[in-house]
Amino acid sequence: MLRKRLIVIIFLIPTLALLLVQGGWWLTGLMTVLMSIAAWEFGRMFTLGGYQPANLLLIVGSGALVLLRYIFGIDESLLALMLLFLVIMAYHVVQYELGNDRAALNFAISICGLVYIGWLGGYVISMREAAGGQWWLLLIFPAVWLTDLGGYLIGRAFGKHKLTRRVSPKKSWEGYFGGIVFSALATWGLAWLWQFAYPPLEPQMGLIVGLVIGIITPLGDLGESMLKRQVGVKDSSNLLPGHGGVLDRIDSWLWAAVIGYYLVTMFYL
Repeated sequence: MLRKRLIVIIFLIPTLALLLVQGGWWLTGLMTVLMSIAAWEFGRMFTLGGYQPANLLLIVGSGALVLLRYIFGIDESLLALMLLFLVIMAYHVVQYELGNDRAALNFAISICGLVYIGWLGGYVISMREAAGGQWWLLLIFPAVWLTDLGGYLIGRAFGKHKLTRRVSPKKSWEGYFGGIVFSALATWGLAWLWQFAYPPLEPQMGLIVGLVIGIITPLGDLGESMLKRQVGVKDSSNLLPGHGGVLDRIDSWLWAAVIGYYLVTMFYL
């Protein structure tokens, strides 16, 4: 299992880092595919749980929101989000008329998946298109990975107090704080290095980004765990050996993308 996990990590992280630097259609294409797959997994989970979200609209809509974010930006993409909202509601109204008594709940699931995956995933594109975006992303994403690494290492060595009892009982408070420390110190060091290529990125900003992401993004992992427990599945899919599905890997990325974007654009750019 560990060998499979390492093989996926060795392939996935360098590929993502390369495309974060490349940007443009390469990164947009990757994110469109990843968000479409994640949306399929989201719909699949709830279908296995006995619900009936609008899976095709969820998959196509999530990919389209990422693609349109690159073409038009955030403000103009809101129109697409609103149109998708109306189309999905109309679909579930028809389903109710045809006898599906859970159509309203299914509508809520469909919209949740669309915003959670498609809209939040688009913030990776928005951050990349901002000034110095590749350098900020090369700070934000490592912060997520280092939070996970620190949480795993410290939690495994010293974890005694459960962070949650129902959602993810294997996680500990010791691991949580260890992840924050790992993230803060490492992103401070990365910012110190990146400033030689992009001087506006100062080390203290790296420390702030690392702290905020380390504190908040574990909720992304816990949130997806909640969804899986609600519908009784272990992983979102089995597409990534040793890791589960794409959604299992990007749950914290989605939180980091939106948090990092507003943290950087509101208080720095």
